[in-house]
Amino acid sequence: MKNTLLTKVLCALLCLTLNISSSRAADRPNILLIVADDLGWKDVGYNDGAFKTPNIDALAKAGVVFTQAYAAAANCQPSRASLMRGQYTARHGVYAVDSTKRGPVDEMRLEPVPNKSGLAPTAPSIAKAIRSAGYETALFGKWHLGGPDGASPTQQGFSVYRDAIESRKVSERTALTTSTDPKAMYTTNRDVTTWASERKATPWFAAVMYHGIHTPLEARTATLERLQKTGLTGQKLKYAACLADFDDALGSLIKQIRALPRGRETVVVFTSDNGATQQSSQEPLRGNKGAYYEGGIRVPLIIDWPGHTKANATCYSPVSLVDLFPTLCDIAGGKVDSDWKLDGTSLVPSFDGSDLKDERAIFWHFPGYLDTPVLRGRDPIFRTRPVTVMRKGDYKLFVYHEEWLLDGGASNVPGNRAVELYYMKNDSGERQELSAAEPSIRDALLAEVLAFWKANGNPLPTLKKVGN
Repeated sequence: MKNTLLTKVLCALLCLTLNISSSRAADRPNILLIVADDLGWKDVGYNDGAFKTPNIDALAKAGVVFTQAYAAAANCQPSRASLMRGQYTARHGVYAVDSTKRGPVDEMRLEPVPNKSGLAPTAPSIAKAIRSAGYETALFGKWHLGGPDGASPTQQGFSVYRDAIESRKVSERTALTTSTDPKAMYTTNRDVTTWASERKATPWFAAVMYHGIHTPLEARTATLERLQKTGLTGQKLKYAACLADFDDALGSLIKQIRALPRGRETVVVFTSDNGATQQSSQEPLRGNKGAYYEGGIRVPLIIDWPGHTKANATCYSPVSLVDLFPTLCDIAGGKVDSDWKLDGTSLVPSFDGSDLKDERAIFWHFPGYLDTPVLRGRDPIFRTRPVTVMRKGDYKLFVYHEEWLLDGGASNVPGNRAVELYYMKNDSGERQELSAAEPSIRDALLAEVLAFWKANGNPLPTLKKVGN
């Protein structure tokens, strides 16, 4: 009898705890994170881009725009790993897609740091943290982190994972990328809204990772015909049409989510995983996807939370996509373990358009090689060679590993071209290199890069073995 009474008491306490937890969770907003693939900073209309994106522009007017937002890497896999984990690449070891040794080996002066293909099941993740606050979690679309070193989304904190393209056999994908549903974007929208509408009592976090506008460029026939009448032809027509369909899909998704019973209680975050490919010039920004000049890493970022973000607001502070982890945890009340070592900071204080108070450094670390040069790049062979980049305040510093390790390092700066320095406030195009003209600023920032290497275990390329 005593055992029966004790069991009833424990059950009552458990139910009370669950009810309190559910009540607290119900007070939290839903979170919709939308990530485009290869959408450049200059591709959106509100940045005076060459293309029209009325739905993205409407979202920008509704919420706060971060004008100097950066992907955590210059191409998709490492950028997505950093977003999901809230850490720079030097911590998790995902530096590139598949390999850090891409391009003519004879032109590589160093042996790159080996690449990891994904995030391990035990790694921290934004979904794990948000789910700890009582949220239901789902990922729709491109994951790209499930290689031999990685894990599936369901092992990384997402209860549901659906991808209208990757989950099907290759032979079946053509039917999903027809002229009526390019990149399966509208199929993805249907999956998202169906799942969200079924979440009645608990808040939800949905990460929507569109495959658009990544190549191959696909668009609806009607969109191609409409834009062709404006005089566009060839590859530019395909790019504009693909972007127009992406913008339409995004607008449709947001409209459907806002129409749900708790749709106005949904935080919408929109961004891209890296800069645009060379099919879209990012001028006045320099470079494209794969390079660590602005065109390769600066991305659109908009956050709209009705009643909490100021409409048509602008934050000019440099921010990184690693900041989304602490930001969304701040909103959701997610638990962040002390040993996770997040590299970002919450952007909630900037929801009214205020700049961040603390001037902090943002880092990028790529100890490898990516082939194919970019528009107005440094190199005629590679998009980038091994490099560490730092943005602090209005300055941006590059430290190229080949020249640093092989050509005298600090003792031969700036003669060895190991270091590049730019003043971003009036040179966002990175045209005027200042390492010789501003030695005191150069050396102060360089000291912070050296400290960054030390704090992260110094994951630098090594000397090539004889015969390599």
